[in-house]
Amino acid sequence: MKLLDQMVEERHEIGESQTGLVQRAADEERDLTETEDTNLKDLATRAEELDTRIAELRAVQVSNLEAAKLRAEVNATDDTETRAIGNVVVTNEPRTYSEENRSVSFFSDLYNSQFNGDIDASDRIRRHRQEAQLEQRDGTVSNYAGLVVPQYLTDLAADLARSGRPFANECTNLPLPNDGMTINVSRVTTGASAAIQATENSAVSETDIDDTLITESVATIASGQQISRQAIERGTGVDSLIAADMMGAMAAQLESQIIVGTGGSGQLRGVNNVEGQTSVVYTDGSPTVAELFPKIIDAIQSVNSNRFAPADLILMHPRRLGFLQAGLDTTGRPIILPTNNVPQNSMGTGPVAGYGNTGVQIAGVPVVTSGAVPTDKGAGSNEDRIYVVRRSDMLLFEQQGQPALVRYDATAGLNLTVTLVAYEYACAIFGRAPGSVATISGTGLVTPSF
Repeated sequence: MKLLDQMVEERHEIGESQTGLVQRAADEERDLTETEDTNLKDLATRAEELDTRIAELRAVQVSNLEAAKLRAEVNATDDTETRAIGNVVVTNEPRTYSEENRSVSFFSDLYNSQFNGDIDASDRIRRHRQEAQLEQRDGTVSNYAGLVVPQYLTDLAADLARSGRPFANECTNLPLPNDGMTINVSRVTTGASAAIQATENSAVSETDIDDTLITESVATIASGQQISRQAIERGTGVDSLIAADMMGAMAAQLESQIIVGTGGSGQLRGVNNVEGQTSVVYTDGSPTVAELFPKIIDAIQSVNSNRFAPADLILMHPRRLGFLQAGLDTTGRPIILPTNNVPQNSMGTGPVAGYGNTGVQIAGVPVVTSGAVPTDKGAGSNEDRIYVVRRSDMLLFEQQGQPALVRYDATAGLNLTVTLVAYEYACAIFGRAPGSVATISGTGLVTPSF
C-alpha cells in the first residue's frame, strides 16, 4: 500500500527531526528556543495525525492479509487432513518462532514491527501472541505492554555457564498475585491448648490463638542490553545469543536471591536469612567426611523435631558435594557410592557427575547443588553453607510466563542503538515455618582439599 509506506516514511522523518531538535539543545547545554519549541509542538501534532491515520490503514491492510491467508488455507491441499464431521479442516501449522523455523527472527520482527511499520513482522508478532495465550502464558501478555519470549529461546538459558535455578525449581512454586508489591502470610505463633478436664462440668483448657503477619516484598529482577540496529537487522542467531544470555542471567539472580537475599533494599529473603531457623555448627581444623556426616544428620533431625515433618532436601555448593564424594573409609573405599554397585553401609548413594538435582541421596534425603550457595562466609571468607529444608514450606511466587517481558526503546536513535529490557517479578516466603530450615556452618566447611 503506497500511501501507507509514504506515511510511515514521513512519520519516521518526524521522529528523527524531533530527536535532532532535542539533542542539539542538549549538546549545547541549553533549553529549547521559542522557535524550536514551536517547531517541536508542530511536529508532535503532525505525528499524532499520522499515527492515527497509519493505524487505520494498517488495520485495513492486516484485515486484507488475513482474508487472503484464510482463502489460501481453505484452498490448500498439502499437509491438510479433512474430517467429515462438521466439514472441519485440521491443519498442522508450525509455531511462528521455533528452532526449526530459522527463516524468521523474533527480535528482528519485534524491532521492525515497532520502528519500521513492517506489516508482515506485525502479523507474525500478533500470531505469536495468540500462540502464547494458548500456552496459558497469557498473564504476561495481557497485563503488560511487553511480549512473551518464544519458549525455545528461554530454554537456551540452561546451556550457558551460569548457576541456573536448581533450588528455585525445587521450591513450592505458586502463581504470583496479579496486583501489589508485597505478599502477606499469617503465621500462628501461639496455638490453642488442650488438657484433661479435671471433673465433669469443670472448665476446659482454653488459650487464644495468636498469629504474626509475615510480609515479604515482590522483587523485580531485570536484565538490559543495548544492541545496534545492524545486529538486529542483519545479524544471524542474535535471538539465541541475546535471549539465552539475558534469561540465564535472570535465572542465576533469582537463584542467588532465594538463597542469600537479605529481604531488604528490594531483595527477596533467602533461605540463609530465615529468622528462627536452626543453626548447626561444624567446627573442625581438619574436616573429614566422616565428621561432617553427623552434622547433616543433626540438621535433618532438627527439622523433624521442630517442624514435626520430614526434611526432604539438602542444598549445598557443588564443591561440598565433591568433598563428600571424595571421602574414603578406613579401607580406602568411597563413602558415597553409585547405586548400581549395590552399596552396603554407605553414607549416601548417587552419581558423581551431576549438577542441580544430582540424583545423590544422603541418609535418604535428595541432594541439590547450586552455584549460588555462598562460599565466602566465616572469618576467613572461605566457608560455604549446607541447608536442610522441607520443600513444601519453601514458597516461591512467580508470575506465569516469566521471565518473558521484553521492551524496545530507541532512546539512542541517533547512534542506531536500541535498548532491550527483560524483567520478572518474584516473591519468596521461606519463614512461614522456620523449623523447616536448618543451616550447617563453621570452619569445617572451608574450601575443601582433594
